[in-house]
Amino acid sequence: MSETLESREGGARLGTFGGVFTPCTLTILGVIMFLKFGEVVGRSGIWAALGIVLLAKVITTLTTLSLSAIATNTRVRGGGAYYLISRSLGVEFGGAIGVLFFIAQAISVALYVLGFAEVVTSTFPALAERDLVVASTTNLVVFVCVYIGAGWTVKVQSLILASLVASLVSFYAGAIPQFDAARAAENAAASFEGSSLYAMFALFFPAVTGIMAGANMSGDLANPSKSIPKGTLAAVAVTGLVYLSQAVLLGGVASRETLIENELVMRDVAAVPSLIIAGMFAATLSSALGSMMGAPRILQALARDNVFDRIAFFGVGSGANNEPRRAIVLTFVISELAILLGDINAIAPIITMFFMVTYGLLNVATFYEAITRNPSYRPTFRYCHWSLSLLGALGCVAVMFLINWAFALLAIATIALLCWSIQAREVEARWGDLQSGVAFERARRALLRLEQEQYHPKNWRPSILALSGTAWSRPHLAQYGHWLTAGHGVLSLSHVVTGDVEELASRRESYEKTLRTFVNREEIQAFPTVLIARSVEDGIAGLLQAQGLGGLRPNTALMGWPNDGERAAAFAGLMRLTARLGRSFVAARFLEYRDPDDDRPLQWTAPPGPIDVWWRGRRNGALMLLLAHLLHQNPEWRRKPIRVLRVVSSDEAVGDVTAHIEELAAQSRITVEPVVVVGENVAETIQRTSATAAVVFLGLQHPEADGDASFHARIEALVGELPRVLLVNSAGGMELET
Repeated sequence: MSETLESREGGARLGTFGGVFTPCTLTILGVIMFLKFGEVVGRSGIWAALGIVLLAKVITTLTTLSLSAIATNTRVRGGGAYYLISRSLGVEFGGAIGVLFFIAQAISVALYVLGFAEVVTSTFPALAERDLVVASTTNLVVFVCVYIGAGWTVKVQSLILASLVASLVSFYAGAIPQFDAARAAENAAASFEGSSLYAMFALFFPAVTGIMAGANMSGDLANPSKSIPKGTLAAVAVTGLVYLSQAVLLGGVASRETLIENELVMRDVAAVPSLIIAGMFAATLSSALGSMMGAPRILQALARDNVFDRIAFFGVGSGANNEPRRAIVLTFVISELAILLGDINAIAPIITMFFMVTYGLLNVATFYEAITRNPSYRPTFRYCHWSLSLLGALGCVAVMFLINWAFALLAIATIALLCWSIQAREVEARWGDLQSGVAFERARRALLRLEQEQYHPKNWRPSILALSGTAWSRPHLAQYGHWLTAGHGVLSLSHVVTGDVEELASRRESYEKTLRTFVNREEIQAFPTVLIARSVEDGIAGLLQAQGLGGLRPNTALMGWPNDGERAAAFAGLMRLTARLGRSFVAARFLEYRDPDDDRPLQWTAPPGPIDVWWRGRRNGALMLLLAHLLHQNPEWRRKPIRVLRVVSSDEAVGDVTAHIEELAAQSRITVEPVVVVGENVAETIQRTSATAAVVFLGLQHPEADGDASFHARIEALVGELPRVLLVNSAGGMELET
C-alpha cells in the first residue's frame, strides 16, 4: 500500500540535502545578497544591519519551527505549504493559499530570470539591447530542466550550489585580508540620508523568504517529516551566518559611499572576481529553478483536491515519477507572459506579500493545532510552542505592513475574497481539518465557564427540546422550534423510537441520519437526537432528564397537542413530569397538518395575521410574551404586530387594563398593541378576536392527576377552531424587566 501511495505522490526519492537544504539555501542566498546587501550595510551601518538580519532570521526561524511541527504531525504529500495549510485550516484557507502561492511562485520565475538577464547584460555589454531575448532563452532553459524531472533539476542545482560556494569562498578570501577595523568603526553607525531603517529592512527581507523552497518539494521527498525540519533549519542557520559575517566584512572593507553606490562591491573585494559573477549567475538561475519546480507541484496538489473543477486537468502526473508536466507548461507560460508584458518590479511587492501571507497562515495553523489541544496533534518535532507560532504570525503581519501597507491590505483582501468564494461554492473537503477542533475547544471552555457562572434571569435563552419524531410528519414543531430559537437559543429535534434497545440499537443511526437530513435540507439550526425506549413516555422522560450538557440543558419542552382524548391522560402526565423537572412546556395545537408523504421542502413563511398573546398574569404571561418577541425577530414575522389581549367583564375595566398592558410593554421594552375585549364568555371571545391571527399564545395549567379526563375537552372548547395555538406552561426563570 505504501509503495502505491509513494508512486502516486511523484516517486518520493529526494533526501534532506538535495531536496530541502539545497533549494532553500540557493533561494535565500540570491540576488539581494550579491547586489543589494552592500547598500543595506552602507545605509544602516554594521550594527543596524546585524539587527536587520537577526530580526528577519527570527521571523523566518519561528515560521520554520511552525513548518517543522506541522510537517512532522502528518504524512506530507505533494503541495508544500498548500498541503500543510489546507489540512489544518481547512479547504477555504488552503485553496486560497494554493492559488496565491502558485501565482507568486510562477511570477517569481520571471523575476529571477530577469535578474539573471540583468547580470548577463551587465557582464556582456554587447547583449545590452537583447535583455528580453536573454530572459526568454533562460526561461526556456529553466523550463526544459524542470520538465525533464525533479531528479535532473536537483543535479543541476547541486552544480549551482558548488558555484555559489566557490563565489562565497572567493569573497571571504578577498575580504578578510582587506578588513580594516578603523573603517568598520566608521561604518558602524547608520547614515540613511533620505532612506530609513524600515526601508532597509523592507529591501533585505525578501532575501530570507526562501524557507518554503524545500517544503514545496514535499511530494518528491523520501521522508518529508524528517527532511523538511532538518534541511530548512540547517539552511536558515547557514545562510544566517553568511549574512551576519558579510555585514561585518563589507563594513570593514569598503567606504559607506562605495557600499551604497556600487552594486558589485562583492566582486571588487573578492579574491577571484569572476567567481562572484559566476555566483550571481548561479543565485538567480537557482532561484528560478526552485520556483519553476515548486509552482507546478502546488497547482497539481490543488487540482487533485478538486477545490476548483476547472483546473482538474493539471492534477494529472506524467511518467513513473508522476511529474506535474502539465502544470509545468502552465507555469512556463505565466512566467514568459510576465517577462514580456510589463515591469515586473512593479508587482514584486505584492508577490512578497503573497509569500508573507502564506508564512503567516502557516504559523496560524500551527498555533491553532497546539492551542486547541487536539489529541491528533502529536508532532515528532518538539521544539515549537504555540506562543512561538503566534509570535511568528504577528511578525509576518508586522513585516507585511512595514514593507508596504497598501500591498499588505491588498493581499489580505485577496485571501479573504478567495476564501469567501470557496466557501460560497460549498467545496467539501475529503480530509479533516482543525476547524472542528477549534470549535470543540471553544465550546468546551464556554461550557465550563457557563457551568461556573451564577444564573441570572437576564441571561435566559430558549433551549427547546422539540419532540418532532422524524420531523417529516410533524414539521410544524421543527418549524416553530427553529423560529423561537434561531439566533437566540438552542433547538434539539428529538425522536423517541419505541422498542427493545438491543434490537433497535443498530437502526438508531439511520433514524438520526433521517433527522439530520431534514435539518440540513430545511436549513434549520438544530441538533438531532434519537432515543430508544420501551414507551414514548419513558423516552420523553429520559430526554427531559439527560438531554443537553451543563448549562445548555433544555429549559423548554415543545410537543404536539394530542389529536384525541384517548391520549390526553398520557399527555397530561408528561406535562406534570415536565413541571416537576423544572422545565417549561409548550404544546403546539395546529389544525393545519402536513401530509407525511409530502417530501417537498417546507414553506418558511409566516401565515397572515398578528401574533396574539392572551394575558392572564405573569405566571405564564412572561414566557408567552418573550416567545412572541423571539418569534417576531425572525424576518418572516417582523412586520406582524404583537397584540397583548385580555378579556374583561365590563367597560369600566378597559382603561385600567389597557394602562396595565402599556406599562408592562414599557417595562419589558417590547413593542405591543394592547387589546382589551369585553365579553362574558371567555372561549367565544378568544376565538372571535383571534380568528385571523397568525398564531395565538395561551397560558396552560397542567391538570392534577384526577383531572386528566376533562382536561383535553376543556382546552379544546377554549381554542375551538383557531388554526394555530401555542399553549404555554411556564416553569419560570425569566423576567420581562431584565
